[in-house]
This record gives sequence, structure tokens and C-alpha cells, in this order.
Amino acid sequence: MRSRLPLLAIFPVTVLTIVLGTPFVLGDHPVRWESGSALPRIVRGDAEESATPSDDATVSTSASSPSPPSSADALKVAKPWKAGMAQWGVQLYWEEEKKKRSDTFIENQARKHAEYLIGLGANSVSISFPFFTEGVASNELSAGAKTPSPERLQRVLKVFEDAGFRTTLRPIMDEKSLNPPDGWRGNIEPASRSAWFASYKQFLTPYLEAAEKTKANTFVVGTELNSLEGDPGWDALVAFAEKTFSGEVAYDANWDNYVSGRINMPVNHLGVDAYFPVKVADTARVKTLVEGWNDWLDKKATGSLPNIVIAEAGIGAMNGAYHAPGDFYTKRAVNPRVQANWYTAVCQVVQDRQMQGVYWWSIWFDDDPNTKPDDKVASRLDFAGRPLTEKAIKSCFTSDYAGPGADATS
Repeated sequence: MRSRLPLLAIFPVTVLTIVLGTPFVLGDHPVRWESGSALPRIVRGDAEESATPSDDATVSTSASSPSPPSSADALKVAKPWKAGMAQWGVQLYWEEEKKKRSDTFIENQARKHAEYLIGLGANSVSISFPFFTEGVASNELSAGAKTPSPERLQRVLKVFEDAGFRTTLRPIMDEKSLNPPDGWRGNIEPASRSAWFASYKQFLTPYLEAAEKTKANTFVVGTELNSLEGDPGWDALVAFAEKTFSGEVAYDANWDNYVSGRINMPVNHLGVDAYFPVKVADTARVKTLVEGWNDWLDKKATGSLPNIVIAEAGIGAMNGAYHAPGDFYTKRAVNPRVQANWYTAVCQVVQDRQMQGVYWWSIWFDDDPNTKPDDKVASRLDFAGRPLTEKAIKSCFTSDYAGPGADATS
């Protein structure tokens, strides 16, 4: 029998009521911060204290892009992942273009990303891709024009696996038909849940088979589906997934549900999409950001969290981002240090709390990771091509932290 993830701690009742009664997510990334929101705010320090950070509290400005590996080692991870080691990774988001790229193009693009990630010191990659529904009450789930086929995903997975990466396949519900921000994947209410699970099983089956053929390490069976967590329909679906796919079957919870109570899902592997808002000034020290994260995590459990992986973490390289780190849409003045310091803080939390690792959100599959983002059009959450953030990531991925497992150094 599969063990369910334990309830480690629960919010105080008054805070829990506020958290569960508040919409948290906009689009693919929680959360857009609204003035007057009832969302609990973690307050640390003040602008005066944070205005003059010490030299060792922020990321150095003398940063440069990650050095590419030598040609002989260009597509080989320096230290391939083994059980118990930290997962140092990136979420690679792949939507098919209107004009479908050739198989040769996608394989070459995968190699380009593999080389870039190796230069950062990564040992893991998660490929997220969209699937579609017709509305918040719809029972139908399906691939769309932007959904990569199982066969093409196999080609890309093979490039990363040949290079020694730990690989994850992660379907994620597209939200365009859900009328965000009021509608999002976390508050869907299918008219018939049994029909919804049947449709979802039909969609997932060829992707589970593709993950099995390529011997991927993890298949994420659901992401940020708050309203459906705990439904009995998951038991049969997860059992089918485990029968079809021999790797680990996981679920990625949204951060609000994670801190507010039990994630009642019949899986043994839990990821958290972690966008904890920390109400501090843009000049806040890394130490202050670490304290803000720990305040949130302590609402769930204190001490080490060896069974948790941060499946998504990221923040916009802009002013004001600490208040709403998952705001995908807003474009305020660019501030690379805000993003870099946040990455440094998150990495420290992962190590201090003995977590399994972190995956940064994100790189778009069709982008060139070696090119500076065009801030007129790009999301502020983009980090590839931002030297300060790349330096923070490389420092994280090449740190002395081996991972939560006793055999991490074997």
C-alpha cells in the first residue's frame, strides 16, 4: 500500500481560514499581489535597516555568464545525479510553435539547453508542457496544438538522459480558457469528477509510456490542482501511473495549500511550487529573505524537510518583486539584484532545511539561454542571460551540499 504524505503541522485556525479563502494564483505563476488583499504578509525588517546591506549579504555585481564546458565534456554532467544527492535543476517549459519545428531542431535545441545547464552546474531538468481544458467546469482534458507529442518529448528526454541529467516529465494545465485571475487550475470544478479523471487518464497514458521508454526519473501526475486534492479519483489514477511508469510518481502542490494543511494525495513524492511573498524592501539582505521563507515553512513544520523538493522557485528581476515573487505579468523597473539575492536565499533555505533540491522557473524551450532577455517583451521571471542570477545559480549548484540522503556521496 502506498503511504500518504503526512500532516506535519497545521496553520492556526484563523490564519488557515484566511489562506484557504483567498485566491492565490494568476496564470502559470502564483501570485499577483493586490492592494488590500487578505493574504497573510510576512514582514521582516524595514527599509532603513535594509538600505545598507553588508558586503557579504548580497550577490556581487562582478558577475559573468556561466562558462561553457569544454567541447569534450560539452554534453556530460560533471557529477551525474544518484539517489540521495541534491537535485539541482531548472524547469524547461515547452510549447510547440504555430509552425512546428523539425525533429532536428528540437534535438539541437535540447543540446543547447543541456550545455547551458551543465555550465551552471545543474544535474537535473524538468520538462513542463501544457495540456488543455475547455473551462473551469469542463470534464474534458486533451492535448492541443501547443502540446508536444510523446514521441517528440522522448527525443528531448533522450538528449538530457544521454548527457547524464536526472529527468522529470511534468504536464501542467494551461489556463487561458479558465478566465484568470478568477479562474485558474487550482479552483476548477468539473461537472463530473469521474469523467474528468477518465479523461485525464486517457490524456496521460501515452506520456507515461514515453517517460517509461526513456527511463525518466519522475513523472508529475498533477500540478497545483488545489480543488481536486484528496479526491478518491486519484487513487486509481496514481495506481495506474505506477503500473505504467516504473520511476517515481509525484505531485507538485501550490505553496498556499502546502503551508495550510495536509496535501492529501496518494503519492510518495511531493514537490512544492514555492512563491512565498516576503514584504521587505528591494534592498533587503539575503539573511532577511531567508528568514521570510523560514517563517512560511515553519507554519508547516520546523526543522529539516528531507522529503520535499522545491519544484518551482523564481522571482521577477524587478522592483517590488519580493511582495509577489510569482507575478508573471507585471513589468516594473528591472532590478537584477532582487532576483539574484532571492535565488541565493532560496538555495540557502534548501540546504539549511535539508531539502531534496530546487528547480528554477524557468527557461522556455525555444529561447536561446545564452542571450540576454529583451526586457521590453520578456517576463521579468526569465533568468537565463542575467549574469547576477546565473552567478547565484552556479554558486548554489556547485556548493558543498550533497543532499538529504545518507548515500549522497557514494
